[in-house]
Amino acid sequence: MINALKALFEAPPRESEEQLQQRLHLAAAALLIETSRADFTQDMAEQQAVEKLLSEALGLPSGQVHDLMVNATSQVDEATSLYEFTRVINDHYSPEQKLKLVRAMWTVAYADGNLDKYEEALIRQVAELTYVPHQDYIRCKLQAAGSA
Repeated sequence: MINALKALFEAPPRESEEQLQQRLHLAAAALLIETSRADFTQDMAEQQAVEKLLSEALGLPSGQVHDLMVNATSQVDEATSLYEFTRVINDHYSPEQKLKLVRAMWTVAYADGNLDKYEEALIRQVAELTYVPHQDYIRCKLQAAGSA
């Protein structure tokens, strides 16, 4: 009991750079997975797009990408809102990194050749929560649609 009270007044331990990177990777992966699930179907093309985007953007080998996706899927299943993911993104991503994330979300949404209204709504919500300007949101959508 005394230890619990002492813990309230102690500064929390600092997060290492590696731990921060893991949290950032997890948040980005969770948002991409949430995009692939937004239309209530688990399409293989979307899953492959998520894996490819994570591998390229994060420079991780396929084994680590698989582990990241498993962890992110677990986090998405337990999450009650997008806030826990977008807060990490807002705290540590630059505007350019946020834009890349929104672009990646559009790529996942278009991977199966069909843009669902729920996918679009999710991406709009994430763009708003991460303060991506609407014109950039639309530009990313048009780029993804053109390359789909």
